[in-house]
Amino acid sequence: MNHPWKLFGDHLRLAVRLTPNGGRDAIDGVEADGEGETHLKARVTSVPEKGKANKALILLISGSLGIPKSSVSLISGETARKKILRIEGDPEDLARKLEAFLR
Repeated sequence: MNHPWKLFGDHLRLAVRLTPNGGRDAIDGVEADGEGETHLKARVTSVPEKGKANKALILLISGSLGIPKSSVSLISGETARKKILRIEGDPEDLARKLEAFLR
């Protein structure tokens, strides 16, 4: 299975499928969709109103990777379940952290 992230020069882009009102804040692993694209499955307790679920997702990802929340930004999917996050930093280091977290 492919990774749900892509490496760029100064950042990593992470594909996420978010479930708001998920009962708890958690990362539930990696999943492939019908087209074979992989994404990180995440759930948050926040509601999908006024960006609350997106903010909770950023806090969840930054906390899981041990990086500042200011390093994580939403670049697409503001109102959709499927989102792309931009995570600033050394992309190879970030990929290693994600791999270690997902084991």
